[in-house]
Amino acid sequence: MSKEFRFGIVAGLAPDAAAWTATARRAEDLGYSTLLVPDTLGTLPPLLAMTAAATVTTTLRVGTFVLAAPYRNPPQLAHELAGLDFLSGGRLEVGVGAGRPAAEEEARALGMPYGTAGERVALVRSVIGEVRAAFAGSRTTVQRQGPPIMVAGAGPRMLALAAEEADTVALAVPPATSEEGLRGPVGALREMAGARFDDIELSMNLLQVGEEPPPWVPGGLTAPSPDAAAVLRGSPREMAGTLLRRRDELGLSYITVNGFFADALAPVVELLAGR
Repeated sequence: MSKEFRFGIVAGLAPDAAAWTATARRAEDLGYSTLLVPDTLGTLPPLLAMTAAATVTTTLRVGTFVLAAPYRNPPQLAHELAGLDFLSGGRLEVGVGAGRPAAEEEARALGMPYGTAGERVALVRSVIGEVRAAFAGSRTTVQRQGPPIMVAGAGPRMLALAAEEADTVALAVPPATSEEGLRGPVGALREMAGARFDDIELSMNLLQVGEEPPPWVPGGLTAPSPDAAAVLRGSPREMAGTLLRRRDELGLSYITVNGFFADALAPVVELLAGR
């Protein structure tokens, strides 16, 4: 049975605190399910930004997109996330991954060892375990069973971990990947997860909505190919039709997009959220 559609905004920058809290309120007003904060040294510290967003909203869930496991001590991180669950009234979601391409340099700047690929995957597993243990042992968390866990990945190691542990899997594929190219990681996850696959929510992040390219792509770079799954074009009903087909064929039901495109995707959110 297909899962209901959810939509999330990915944002991590604002000119001032008032603009940041306005972003959170706007996301809630537009019907988005989540506000997701990236984990980089060039964006707002995710746990602080999420706490601020939670204090000015009532239904919007807050999450990470995604925590880089090598950046932090897992028990301390789990303790802080448990506190954020309390402060948000149980609206916390936790996304975690092994680190973006630039994560090694940032880990070094934070004074943390980056480790091998295998060590980083083991850290992701450790973070998940520590979070679940912290929530189970806390008397203040709202989500006593623990927050929903998103694992981002597309390679065999991360998909294998996600098949065992994740509530949501974000397909961390290159932006130019076509719909056909999504079938590989989805099929691999299905095989690894077995009977658990039907319980896993599948997610992908959109690079572009409509004809306007994202402003952060420098001029001169090759535009995404017309068949890139991360680019959604057409009228709201046409875009909704594309997402409905992808849900039917691939199981993708949780769609995230950069905050720059929040208004462009809002009519689709209105058509599909909760369906």
